[in-house]
Amino acid sequence: MRAVLIEEFGGTPRLATVDDPTPAPHGVVVAVEATGVCRSDWHAWQGHDDDVTLPHVPGHELAGRIVAVGADVRNWAVGDRVTTPFVTACGRCPECAAGQQQVCRAQTQPGFTGWGSFAELVALDHADVNLVALPGGFSAATAAALGCRVATAFRAVSDVARVRPSEFVAVHGAGGVGLSAIAIAAAAGARVVAVDPSPAARDLALAFGAEHVVADSSADSVVQTVRDLTDGGAHVSIDAVGLPVTCENSVRSLRRRGRHVQIGLLPAAAGKPSVPMDLVIAGELQVLGSHGMAAHDYPRLLALVGSGRFPLAELVTRELPLEAGPRALAEVGAATTAGITVLRP
Repeated sequence: MRAVLIEEFGGTPRLATVDDPTPAPHGVVVAVEATGVCRSDWHAWQGHDDDVTLPHVPGHELAGRIVAVGADVRNWAVGDRVTTPFVTACGRCPECAAGQQQVCRAQTQPGFTGWGSFAELVALDHADVNLVALPGGFSAATAAALGCRVATAFRAVSDVARVRPSEFVAVHGAGGVGLSAIAIAAAAGARVVAVDPSPAARDLALAFGAEHVVADSSADSVVQTVRDLTDGGAHVSIDAVGLPVTCENSVRSLRRRGRHVQIGLLPAAAGKPSVPMDLVIAGELQVLGSHGMAAHDYPRLLALVGSGRFPLAELVTRELPLEAGPRALAEVGAATTAGITVLRP
């Protein structure tokens, strides 16, 4: 099969011909129809993830059709159109038994612990636990966005932050996950302020339901502007980027008893954020993490998309061939594009 191959962290990936994957007894192989280009893939390429070993094929947001099924799989067959969370859970550990597969202690992740979906084929583990059937009418490009950014934003807004109507929500970063969080919070009746340095991203934020947008100029001005626009501070503030400054800005943007949700990864190479714990204590702030979403929760997300209140298709702003994968990865790091880019193997 053809795949985007990383042979050196930070070096130029190349399109290569590699061996086809085979399914584990509990797994499947999926022919990739579309795969999202996510900032997490950029982190894998840069060597920020200890799970990644070289050579490596990135990619973890995908949709496609099953072409091979392991002997122990019971619920899926060749020809089924599916997507999957980026966490492929084991289904047996205590977290999985409690229904919290997104924090499975024995999880694998395509594109991180194993080769991913920047390829014509990808192997997925524990299919009966992790696969999600795609409803008719879902394009592959649209469905590919569900696996990481949209699902992560949905659970972060709905289940972790528990956003309520009329609450002020600040979203720091209007990339794929940030735009998803903006649209989901707006669909819940929240009043959203989006922060991003890119004019194109700010325009998309307004289109996805933000009431106000803020240019990312300096940390102090961002915090003060958000606090002014939210009548003294946001009820919920989300870091959808994963930089020390965006994490700190998010916490400082909160009103008393507000909830900060960290979605964006914070790689060690970027430095450690100075979380203002004095404000956390004095204001009784909640500092929360959010890590994807279990497959069994997808029906709620699919219902939201089907209702028309969340414009999922409009998130995908570019579709590129597989050979454009190296360029698309570089553009993620430079933040030169808005919306979600998908590759079409």
